[in-house]
Amino acid sequence: MSARVPRTHPYVPNSAPEVRKAMLAEVGAGGVEEFYADIPAALRLDRPLELPDPMRSEVELAAHLEELLSRNTAVPPGRSFLGAGCYRHHVPAVVDEVVNRSEFLTAYAGEPYEDHGRFQALWEYQSLMAELLDVEVVNVPTYDGFQAAATALRMAGRATGRRRLLLVGDIDPDRVSRIGDYVRGVHDPERLPAEPQAVRAALAGGDVAAVYAQLTDHSGRVDPQLPTYVELAHEAGALAVVHANPISLGVLAPPASFGADLTCGDLQPLGIHPSFGGGNAGFIASHDDPRLVAEYPSRLFGLAPTEVPGEYGFGDVAYERTSFALREEGKEWVGTAAALHGIAAGVYLALMGPHGMREIGETILANTAYARARLAQVPGVELADPGAVHFADFTLRYTGALTAAEISAALLERGLHAGTPAGEGRTGEREGRYCVTELHTRADIEHLATALEEIVK
Repeated sequence: MSARVPRTHPYVPNSAPEVRKAMLAEVGAGGVEEFYADIPAALRLDRPLELPDPMRSEVELAAHLEELLSRNTAVPPGRSFLGAGCYRHHVPAVVDEVVNRSEFLTAYAGEPYEDHGRFQALWEYQSLMAELLDVEVVNVPTYDGFQAAATALRMAGRATGRRRLLLVGDIDPDRVSRIGDYVRGVHDPERLPAEPQAVRAALAGGDVAAVYAQLTDHSGRVDPQLPTYVELAHEAGALAVVHANPISLGVLAPPASFGADLTCGDLQPLGIHPSFGGGNAGFIASHDDPRLVAEYPSRLFGLAPTEVPGEYGFGDVAYERTSFALREEGKEWVGTAAALHGIAAGVYLALMGPHGMREIGETILANTAYARARLAQVPGVELADPGAVHFADFTLRYTGALTAAEISAALLERGLHAGTPAGEGRTGEREGRYCVTELHTRADIEHLATALEEIVK
């Protein structure tokens, strides 16, 4: 393969060879390959992109995009039993109406001179989330729950000055990977089983910055030992960081109520449509502890009186923490984030209220229990964790001849999206993941059970 000759691209800033050379020299890199050395080789493309010839007219481009869009097909209601971090919940029409208003949708980063109420909307979001999470401080959303978890752990590391991180229980492998990438070189994450004795032993060295655990784990199990992990972390001088599915907090105790120092998670279940696996935004929350507030890298909005009696304004709290104020001295780099999703979550919580959140949590718990009991009646199917309480997600074990991948493929042929192999930490070849929410009816679950009866042998 012949070497590609650097050239100036009409649409890519700073692509001129002399500009690129100056930029590399400024950061001390001998070339582009050295600049990207931190990206693992397995993730890098060692060949040019296979791109089609350029399209030379708007008509041609529009036709091409329409053809691509026509390949998308929507999953009918009640036919998707996928979860594990990205869920289908009912999104009230009011949520979409509010977030699509131009003053929110087009106000890039909510700049003060064109804010149009975005600061107040985000303050309202933070206030509603704080009530749900039983805390006083909630950040403007990060990109997703993975980043929220990684950033919360970095906050714990800065607050304690320690290096080790303990990751307890069945955690989404993608989240573990993201945490590892984010803390690499600064912290040493260690995986532990969800067992108090294992946590106690790992804390014995006195050098642990944080114990990270989940209110509901990757398999949907509610861990009754979670308060014990929090207590053990505090006894060792470490912080407790707990991940929570926010839509479960109408029926499950918020982590802060039993001592968690930092609560994190993904906002997607709160009024945000799943979009090709996306539609994510991360939250981090804590009590009003100056030590922790000082470590938030993302924006925090507060309320302040103005010179006019009874009038209030909304704006940044401790702005100097952020990379917006001092680019090179910020706690971490912070970009545009996912503030619009925060407004969506705020509208959703305002519509639901405490009674609505309790009702939807109870409905999901009941649907999960019913689905597990019904599907376990299928010959050749059993519950992977029969004694555990599950919220939304659960795992089935197959005792017949077919593997989880084969069963999942057979379900897909019948128009059902379900049973993805459990993967890491499980006997993935014989276990499949399922999920139900408030949108699934008993008829939907019966349809899935009938399909499994036809497939599993």
